[in-house]
Amino acid sequence: MPHIYIEILGNLPEMAIDEVKAMLELAGGEITGRDYLLLTARADEAALPFLSRLGLAHEYGMLIIEAGSIPELLEKAGKVRWPIRGTFKADTETMANCRFDVLDLPRKLGAVIHAQGFRVNLSGPDTLVRVYCGERLHAGIRFRFFDPKDFERRKAHHRPFFRPISLHPRISRAMVNLTKATRELLDPFMGAGGILMEAGLLGLKVYGVDIRPEMVEGAEMNLRHYGVKDYVLRQGDATGLEEIFPEKRFEAIATDPPYGTSATLAGRKRDELYRKALRSMYNVLREGGRLVIAFPADFDGEREAGKIGFRLVGKYHQRVHKSLERFFYVFEKP
Repeated sequence: MPHIYIEILGNLPEMAIDEVKAMLELAGGEITGRDYLLLTARADEAALPFLSRLGLAHEYGMLIIEAGSIPELLEKAGKVRWPIRGTFKADTETMANCRFDVLDLPRKLGAVIHAQGFRVNLSGPDTLVRVYCGERLHAGIRFRFFDPKDFERRKAHHRPFFRPISLHPRISRAMVNLTKATRELLDPFMGAGGILMEAGLLGLKVYGVDIRPEMVEGAEMNLRHYGVKDYVLRQGDATGLEEIFPEKRFEAIATDPPYGTSATLAGRKRDELYRKALRSMYNVLREGGRLVIAFPADFDGEREAGKIGFRLVGKYHQRVHKSLERFFYVFEKP
Protein backbone atom coordinates (compact mmCIF):
# COMPACT_ATOMS: atom_id res chain seq x y z
CA MET A 1 0.00 0.00 0.00
CA PRO A 2 1.51 3.38 -1.00
CA HIS A 3 2.66 5.89 1.59
CA ILE A 4 0.98 9.30 1.75
CA TYR A 5 1.94 12.54 3.50
CA ILE A 6 -0.55 15.16 4.72
CA GLU A 7 0.47 18.59 5.98
CA ILE A 8 -2.16 19.84 8.43
CA LEU A 9 -2.91 23.33 9.71
CA GLY A 10 -1.50 24.36 13.08
CA ASN A 11 -4.46 26.21 14.62
CA LEU A 12 -6.52 23.12 15.59
CA PRO A 13 -4.02 20.28 15.13
CA GLU A 14 -5.85 17.54 17.06
CA MET A 15 -9.05 18.28 15.18
CA ALA A 16 -7.08 18.26 11.92
CA ILE A 17 -5.54 14.88 12.75
CA ASP A 18 -8.94 13.36 13.51
CA GLU A 19 -10.34 14.81 10.27
CA VAL A 20 -7.59 13.01 8.33
CA LYS A 21 -8.22 9.85 10.34
CA ALA A 22 -11.95 9.96 9.53
CA MET A 23 -11.30 10.34 5.80
CA LEU A 24 -8.74 7.52 5.78
CA GLU A 25 -11.14 5.24 7.66
CA LEU A 26 -13.70 5.73 4.88
CA ALA A 27 -11.09 4.59 2.36
CA GLY A 28 -9.47 1.76 4.33
CA GLY A 29 -6.25 3.64 5.13
CA GLU A 30 -4.56 4.62 8.40
CA ILE A 31 -2.21 7.21 9.88
CA THR A 32 1.22 5.71 10.51
CA GLY A 33 3.17 8.62 12.01
CA ARG A 34 3.38 12.29 12.91
CA ASP A 35 6.25 14.77 12.77
CA TYR A 36 4.94 18.11 14.04
CA LEU A 37 2.36 19.15 11.38
CA LEU A 38 3.21 16.38 8.93
CA LEU A 39 1.22 13.16 9.05
CA THR A 40 2.27 9.99 7.26
CA ALA A 41 -0.26 7.37 6.24
CA ARG A 42 -0.75 4.13 4.36
CA ALA A 43 -3.54 4.36 1.80
CA ASP A 44 -4.22 3.37 -1.80
CA GLU A 45 -5.65 5.52 -4.61
CA ALA A 46 -9.19 5.08 -3.26
CA ALA A 47 -8.23 7.43 -0.42
CA LEU A 48 -7.37 10.38 -2.65
CA PRO A 49 -10.95 11.61 -3.27
CA PHE A 50 -11.54 11.50 0.49
CA LEU A 51 -8.30 13.36 1.26
CA SER A 52 -9.35 15.97 -1.31
CA ARG A 53 -12.29 16.77 1.00
CA LEU A 54 -10.02 18.02 3.82
CA GLY A 55 -10.56 21.42 5.40
CA LEU A 56 -7.78 21.70 7.99
CA ALA A 57 -4.90 20.75 5.68
CA HIS A 58 -2.35 22.56 3.52
CA GLU A 59 -1.61 19.74 1.09
CA TYR A 60 -1.09 16.03 0.59
CA GLY A 61 1.01 13.86 -1.70
CA MET A 62 2.95 10.65 -2.20
CA LEU A 63 5.67 10.05 0.39
CA ILE A 64 8.80 8.73 -1.33
CA ILE A 65 11.62 8.90 1.25
CA GLU A 66 12.12 9.31 4.99
CA ALA A 67 15.61 9.85 6.37
CA GLY A 68 17.46 10.75 9.55
CA SER A 69 20.10 12.91 7.85
CA ILE A 70 20.69 14.88 4.67
CA PRO A 71 23.33 12.42 3.33
CA GLU A 72 20.88 9.55 3.89
CA LEU A 73 18.13 11.45 2.08
CA LEU A 74 20.35 12.19 -0.92
CA GLU A 75 21.60 8.61 -1.06
CA LYS A 76 18.05 7.24 -1.05
CA ALA A 77 16.98 9.84 -3.62
CA GLY A 78 19.61 8.54 -6.02
CA LYS A 79 18.34 4.97 -5.73
CA VAL A 80 14.60 5.52 -6.04
CA ARG A 81 12.82 5.99 -9.36
CA TRP A 82 10.93 9.25 -8.96
CA PRO A 83 7.33 9.26 -10.32
CA ILE A 84 7.79 12.66 -11.95
CA ARG A 85 5.68 13.80 -14.89
CA GLY A 86 7.12 16.53 -17.09
CA THR A 87 9.40 19.07 -15.44
CA PHE A 88 10.02 19.34 -11.72
CA LYS A 89 11.15 21.63 -8.94
CA ALA A 90 12.35 20.68 -5.43
CA ASP A 91 11.58 22.86 -2.45
CA THR A 92 11.77 22.62 1.34
CA GLU A 93 9.22 23.16 4.10
CA THR A 94 11.06 23.99 7.32
CA MET A 95 8.77 23.14 10.23
CA ALA A 96 9.17 24.64 13.72
CA ASN A 97 10.94 21.47 14.96
CA CYS A 98 13.40 21.23 12.03
CA ARG A 99 16.73 19.73 13.20
CA PHE A 100 18.74 20.08 9.97
CA ASP A 101 20.41 22.80 7.90
CA VAL A 102 18.32 22.52 4.73
CA LEU A 103 19.21 25.84 3.11
CA ASP A 104 21.00 24.20 0.17
CA LEU A 105 18.96 20.99 0.14
CA PRO A 106 16.62 21.87 -2.77
CA ARG A 107 19.61 22.43 -5.06
CA LYS A 108 21.35 19.21 -3.97
CA LEU A 109 18.19 17.08 -4.23
CA GLY A 110 17.30 18.69 -7.55
CA ALA A 111 20.72 17.72 -8.91
CA VAL A 112 20.24 14.09 -7.82
CA ILE A 113 16.82 13.88 -9.50
CA HIS A 114 18.05 15.75 -12.57
CA ALA A 115 20.79 13.11 -12.95
CA GLN A 116 18.01 10.56 -13.56
CA GLY A 117 17.02 12.47 -16.70
CA PHE A 118 14.28 14.74 -15.39
CA ARG A 119 14.20 18.40 -16.42
CA VAL A 120 14.18 21.22 -13.87
CA ASN A 121 11.74 24.13 -14.18
CA LEU A 122 11.90 26.56 -11.27
CA SER A 123 9.17 28.94 -12.47
CA GLY A 124 6.37 26.60 -13.62
CA PRO A 125 7.12 22.94 -12.88
CA ASP A 126 4.68 20.15 -13.75
CA THR A 127 5.68 18.25 -10.60
CA LEU A 128 6.61 19.67 -7.21
CA VAL A 129 9.01 17.65 -5.06
CA ARG A 130 8.49 18.59 -1.41
CA VAL A 131 10.92 18.01 1.46
CA TYR A 132 9.65 18.51 5.01
CA CYS A 133 12.23 19.12 7.71
CA GLY A 134 11.23 18.15 11.24
CA GLU A 135 12.62 15.53 13.62
CA ARG A 136 13.32 13.63 10.41
CA LEU A 137 13.39 14.48 6.72
CA HIS A 138 10.42 13.51 4.54
CA ALA A 139 10.43 13.84 0.74
CA GLY A 140 7.54 13.30 -1.63
CA ILE A 141 5.53 14.45 -4.62
CA ARG A 142 2.71 16.93 -4.05
CA PHE A 143 -0.69 15.73 -5.30
CA ARG A 144 -3.00 18.46 -4.01
CA PHE A 145 -2.57 21.93 -2.55
CA PHE A 146 -5.55 23.39 -0.70
CA ASP A 147 -5.57 26.98 -1.91
CA PRO A 148 -6.64 29.27 0.98
CA LYS A 149 -8.38 31.51 -1.57
CA ASP A 150 -10.92 28.76 -2.27
CA PHE A 151 -12.04 28.90 1.36
CA GLU A 152 -11.72 32.69 1.62
CA ARG A 153 -14.27 33.12 -1.18
CA ARG A 154 -16.88 31.43 1.02
CA LYS A 155 -16.23 33.45 4.19
CA ALA A 156 -19.27 35.23 5.62
CA HIS A 157 -18.67 38.68 4.10
CA HIS A 158 -18.40 37.25 0.55
CA ARG A 159 -21.79 35.54 0.66
CA PRO A 160 -24.91 37.17 -0.82
CA PHE A 161 -26.71 36.66 2.52
CA PHE A 162 -24.35 38.05 5.11
CA ARG A 163 -24.24 37.35 8.85
CA PRO A 164 -20.98 38.26 10.65
CA ILE A 165 -21.15 35.42 13.20
CA SER A 166 -20.09 32.40 11.20
CA LEU A 167 -17.54 29.61 11.37
CA HIS A 168 -14.56 29.75 9.03
CA PRO A 169 -15.29 27.57 5.97
CA ARG A 170 -12.26 25.39 6.78
CA ILE A 171 -13.72 24.55 10.20
CA SER A 172 -17.18 23.95 8.72
CA ARG A 173 -15.59 21.58 6.20
CA ALA A 174 -13.73 19.72 8.96
CA MET A 175 -16.95 19.35 10.97
CA VAL A 176 -18.65 17.78 7.97
CA ASN A 177 -15.74 15.39 7.45
CA LEU A 178 -15.62 14.39 11.12
CA THR A 179 -19.18 13.06 10.74
CA LYS A 180 -17.81 10.63 8.08
CA ALA A 181 -20.88 11.43 5.97
CA THR A 182 -20.92 9.97 2.46
CA ARG A 183 -24.54 10.63 1.43
CA GLU A 184 -26.32 13.29 3.49
CA LEU A 185 -26.04 15.73 6.37
CA LEU A 186 -28.45 17.67 8.60
CA ASP A 187 -27.76 21.04 10.25
CA PRO A 188 -30.62 21.85 12.66
CA PHE A 189 -29.21 25.31 13.51
CA MET A 190 -28.21 26.18 9.95
CA GLY A 191 -28.18 29.98 10.22
CA ALA A 192 -26.81 31.35 6.94
CA GLY A 193 -25.95 27.83 5.78
CA GLY A 194 -22.15 27.78 6.10
CA ILE A 195 -21.91 24.11 7.15
CA LEU A 196 -24.46 23.08 4.52
CA MET A 197 -22.47 24.88 1.83
CA GLU A 198 -19.34 22.87 2.63
CA ALA A 199 -21.29 19.59 2.77
CA GLY A 200 -23.09 20.35 -0.47
CA LEU A 201 -19.85 21.18 -2.26
CA LEU A 202 -18.62 17.71 -1.25
CA GLY A 203 -21.59 16.18 -3.06
CA LEU A 204 -23.74 15.42 -0.01
CA LYS A 205 -27.49 15.99 0.06
CA VAL A 206 -28.03 18.62 2.74
CA TYR A 207 -30.93 19.23 5.10
CA GLY A 208 -31.23 22.44 7.09
CA VAL A 209 -33.50 23.82 9.81
CA ASP A 210 -33.70 27.26 11.40
CA ILE A 211 -36.34 28.84 13.59
CA ARG A 212 -36.11 32.19 11.79
CA PRO A 213 -37.71 32.47 8.32
CA GLU A 214 -35.16 35.04 7.13
CA MET A 215 -32.39 32.50 7.78
CA VAL A 216 -34.15 29.86 5.70
CA GLU A 217 -34.43 32.31 2.80
CA GLY A 218 -30.86 33.52 3.27
CA ALA A 219 -29.37 30.03 3.50
CA GLU A 220 -31.11 29.07 0.27
CA MET A 221 -29.70 32.18 -1.40
CA ASN A 222 -26.18 31.22 -0.27
CA LEU A 223 -26.51 27.57 -1.33
CA ARG A 224 -27.70 28.59 -4.80
CA HIS A 225 -24.91 31.16 -5.10
CA TYR A 226 -22.24 28.50 -4.51
CA GLY A 227 -23.86 25.95 -6.82
CA VAL A 228 -25.37 23.60 -4.22
CA LYS A 229 -28.58 22.16 -5.68
CA ASP A 230 -29.48 19.07 -3.63
CA TYR A 231 -30.97 20.55 -0.46
CA VAL A 232 -34.07 20.49 1.75
CA LEU A 233 -34.55 23.52 4.02
CA ARG A 234 -37.26 23.90 6.66
CA GLN A 235 -38.33 26.61 9.08
CA GLY A 236 -38.67 24.94 12.45
CA ASP A 237 -37.35 24.32 15.94
CA ALA A 238 -34.22 22.21 16.48
CA THR A 239 -35.86 20.73 19.57
CA GLY A 240 -38.62 19.19 17.42
CA LEU A 241 -36.77 17.52 14.55
CA GLU A 242 -38.94 14.39 14.82
CA GLU A 243 -41.97 16.46 13.76
CA ILE A 244 -40.10 18.27 10.97
CA PHE A 245 -38.71 15.03 9.49
CA PRO A 246 -41.13 12.25 10.50
CA GLU A 247 -39.81 8.75 9.76
CA LYS A 248 -36.44 10.18 8.63
CA ARG A 249 -33.19 8.96 10.20
CA PHE A 250 -30.08 10.89 9.17
CA GLU A 251 -26.64 9.54 8.35
CA ALA A 252 -24.90 12.53 9.96
CA ILE A 253 -25.49 15.83 11.75
CA ALA A 254 -23.12 18.81 12.02
CA THR A 255 -24.14 22.09 13.62
CA ASP A 256 -23.02 25.25 15.41
CA PRO A 257 -25.84 26.33 17.77
CA PRO A 258 -26.28 29.96 18.82
CA TYR A 259 -24.16 30.89 21.82
CA GLY A 260 -26.34 33.19 23.80
CA THR A 261 -27.99 36.39 22.53
CA SER A 262 -31.74 36.67 23.04
CA ALA A 263 -32.22 37.16 19.28
CA THR A 264 -30.37 34.01 18.25
CA LEU A 265 -32.00 31.96 21.01
CA ALA A 266 -35.50 33.22 20.11
CA GLY A 267 -36.16 34.03 23.77
CA ARG A 268 -35.28 30.55 25.08
CA LYS A 269 -32.86 29.68 27.87
CA ARG A 270 -29.59 28.59 26.31
CA ASP A 271 -28.72 25.46 28.29
CA GLU A 272 -32.28 24.14 28.13
CA LEU A 273 -32.30 24.70 24.36
CA TYR A 274 -29.04 22.75 24.03
CA ARG A 275 -30.33 19.82 26.10
CA LYS A 276 -33.62 19.53 24.22
CA ALA A 277 -31.90 19.90 20.85
CA LEU A 278 -29.37 17.19 21.73
CA ARG A 279 -32.23 14.82 22.59
CA SER A 280 -34.01 15.61 19.32
CA MET A 281 -30.81 15.15 17.29
CA TYR A 282 -30.23 11.80 18.99
CA ASN A 283 -33.74 10.71 18.02
CA VAL A 284 -33.35 11.52 14.30
CA LEU A 285 -29.77 10.20 13.94
CA ARG A 286 -29.42 6.62 12.75
CA GLU A 287 -27.49 4.09 14.82
CA GLY A 288 -23.77 4.40 14.15
CA GLY A 289 -24.26 7.96 12.90
CA ARG A 290 -22.18 10.87 14.10
CA LEU A 291 -23.03 14.31 15.47
CA VAL A 292 -20.36 17.05 15.31
CA ILE A 293 -21.34 20.11 17.34
CA ALA A 294 -19.80 23.23 18.87
CA PHE A 295 -20.68 24.44 22.37
CA PRO A 296 -19.31 27.33 24.45
CA ALA A 297 -16.80 26.14 27.05
CA ASP A 298 -19.12 26.88 29.98
CA PHE A 299 -21.60 24.22 28.78
CA ASP A 300 -20.57 20.64 29.54
CA GLY A 301 -21.49 19.09 26.21
CA GLU A 302 -19.78 15.80 27.02
CA ARG A 303 -21.81 15.25 30.17
CA GLU A 304 -25.14 16.37 28.72
CA ALA A 305 -24.77 14.32 25.52
CA GLY A 306 -23.64 11.31 27.56
CA LYS A 307 -26.85 11.44 29.61
CA ILE A 308 -28.86 11.05 26.42
CA GLY A 309 -26.79 8.10 25.17
CA PHE A 310 -24.17 9.63 22.86
CA ARG A 311 -20.63 8.24 22.94
CA LEU A 312 -17.78 10.78 22.80
CA VAL A 313 -15.37 10.24 19.89
CA GLY A 314 -13.45 13.55 19.89
CA LYS A 315 -13.25 16.90 21.70
CA TYR A 316 -11.24 19.98 20.60
CA HIS A 317 -10.79 23.32 22.37
CA GLN A 318 -10.67 26.66 20.58
CA ARG A 319 -10.20 30.12 22.06
CA VAL A 320 -11.98 32.45 19.63
CA HIS A 321 -11.39 35.66 21.59
CA LYS A 322 -11.16 36.68 25.23
CA SER A 323 -14.91 36.42 25.77
CA LEU A 324 -15.51 33.20 23.84
CA GLU A 325 -13.96 29.78 24.22
CA ARG A 326 -15.63 26.74 22.74
CA PHE A 327 -15.30 23.02 22.28
CA PHE A 328 -16.03 21.04 19.15
CA TYR A 329 -17.41 17.61 19.99
CA VAL A 330 -17.71 14.47 17.90
CA PHE A 331 -20.40 12.13 19.22
CA GLU A 332 -21.58 8.78 17.93
CA LYS A 333 -24.97 7.15 18.45
CA PRO A 334 -24.28 3.53 19.48
